[in-house]
Amino acid sequence: MKLYANNKVLDLNVPQIMGILNFTPDSFSDSGQFYQLDKALIQIEKMLQAGASIIDIGGESTRPNADEVTLEQELERVVPLVEAVHKRFGCWISVDTSKAQVMAECAKVGMDLINDIRALQEPQALETALGLGLPVCLMHMQGQPRTMQANPHYDDVVAEVLEFLQKRTALCLEEGMKPENIIWDVGFGFGKTVQHNYKLLQQLARFTIEGFPILAGLSRKSMIGAVLEKTVEQRVMGSAAGALIAAMNGATILRVHDVEQTADALKIWQATLNA
Repeated sequence: MKLYANNKVLDLNVPQIMGILNFTPDSFSDSGQFYQLDKALIQIEKMLQAGASIIDIGGESTRPNADEVTLEQELERVVPLVEAVHKRFGCWISVDTSKAQVMAECAKVGMDLINDIRALQEPQALETALGLGLPVCLMHMQGQPRTMQANPHYDDVVAEVLEFLQKRTALCLEEGMKPENIIWDVGFGFGKTVQHNYKLLQQLARFTIEGFPILAGLSRKSMIGAVLEKTVEQRVMGSAAGALIAAMNGATILRVHDVEQTADALKIWQATLNA
């Protein structure tokens, strides 16, 4: 299983680490400490040296109750950073956005992958993604970031998330998207209770049946904090454990803040598999 973009190849036969760079002043995980271009580039270099092969750049905070970001704000934040990363590093660049124009402008300066929490449901997003021909991660979310954690409800969370991803994928394929360009994300923490999240993690292998790569993003989220009763900064080991469990259940892209610790956990697992 491989991803292709801009003359790059990403081998997903082994799990790949996606390092998170939230280029926002109000990120839940790092309180906006990398919200300057030079600081962001230093952090990205550290993540790449620690074992990340993809850098996921986002200009809109999607934590619960987050303020909405205008198109102009998101473009101002994200485009220069994507361009700088593209010029400086040879890594895969993912952009965490739902806006068609952000996708289009980032593609001009080096984006390789669209990571859309709204699964290409915003105006012109699907058409834009089709035109760009880049890999796209489709994520499940119940509601919108500002309200998604108010009262999430499912009769069967695994079945309902799976059905949503199947339907969105079917529509993308009907419109002409190549199947090898589709990635799935169950959306840990996006309109789900702690119990919903752990049920999805437990049953993650069910999402591999259709053959699409699975991206798992549970790093430092409240599902970790609720079990450990620890603050965001203290969730490193819990996050690495969650990422490892996701990988063992079929996830091939692990979206994390703590790259080095996740890479260490994966190395021990790989050594065990290869023994």
